[in-house]
Amino acid sequence: MDIDWDELRRVADEAQRKAYAPYSHYRVGAAALVDDGRIVAGCNVENASYGVTLCAECAMVGDLFMSGGGRLVAFLCVNGEGETIMPCGRCRQLLYEHSAPGMLLETVSGIRTIDEVLPDAFGPRDLENVR
Repeated sequence: MDIDWDELRRVADEAQRKAYAPYSHYRVGAAALVDDGRIVAGCNVENASYGVTLCAECAMVGDLFMSGGGRLVAFLCVNGEGETIMPCGRCRQLLYEHSAPGMLLETVSGIRTIDEVLPDAFGPRDLENVR
């Protein structure tokens, strides 16, 4: 599957413009290509109680399921300046949970696989044979 990184960046940038970030003023937009060709997106939504703030990746996974589900094959996120940023550890785990094997991420150091940004991850495949 061809990945249009410019289009993903455009969608992520559009998403960050919709972020609700009145406390940190740090806007984040995320976009991903789904295995069926759709693009899903999300923005961060802050809360006065910082612990319940939603990262852009969380909103994006909500969009994934609201629009039909599937597996993520390519991902990137940007800040309010349009710069590529890395997902936090929690969000790397969230991405891993919903990734296709070998999902690609545009990172601050280039294109990486999900396994490179979350090595030795624990996920759904580890639970397949547990009863």
